[in-house]
Amino acid sequence: MITEPSPSPVSDPADFASRLAAAEDWTGAALEAQQEGRWVLTGTERRILADIVAATNPLHGGRLPPHDDESLYVRLGRIGNWAGVLRLAARAGSFELRPVAGTDPSSQTRPVGMADLLSGIYALAEQGERWQRLMLATVAELNAAARSRPPQERQDLDQALAEREPRFAKDLAAAERFFTGPGSLEDLPLFLC
Repeated sequence: MITEPSPSPVSDPADFASRLAAAEDWTGAALEAQQEGRWVLTGTERRILADIVAATNPLHGGRLPPHDDESLYVRLGRIGNWAGVLRLAARAGSFELRPVAGTDPSSQTRPVGMADLLSGIYALAEQGERWQRLMLATVAELNAAARSRPPQERQDLDQALAEREPRFAKDLAAAERFFTGPGSLEDLPLFLC
């Protein structure tokens, strides 16, 4: 089982692209397998999926992503919460989460199932936790720098993150689109009936 994410707080654009592609590919493969009857959800899997949906309620009021009118703490928390929920779901069902970034689901010899669905989603959810660490490290640096700067020279969090990670805003918006909005994981119960 995958345990805690790596301690590195940085966001590598190539790593993010690989994680997003894995999330989309593995989720798509799992949904296709379920809809074509190659994967029939068990009662336990259905209950776990219902709990995932309940625990990851985005509480965005129906607004479409990106949710750039909200605090970064809320936006990153919404994505990062998925990682913890998925680890709990994997433990509850005795499913093994495994790294799937850079792996094509069609290369598998066994049918795609629940462990694959959870692993695919986890690939991107784990990025939310990395971003949370990046944000907290940036806040700590801003607070330390603020002590020696006059108020008019202080940098805000969005500016600081944009300097550290130029693609951060675009990548965050892409992750939000995967997790919330039409055709996203928010619609998981509709796909897995």
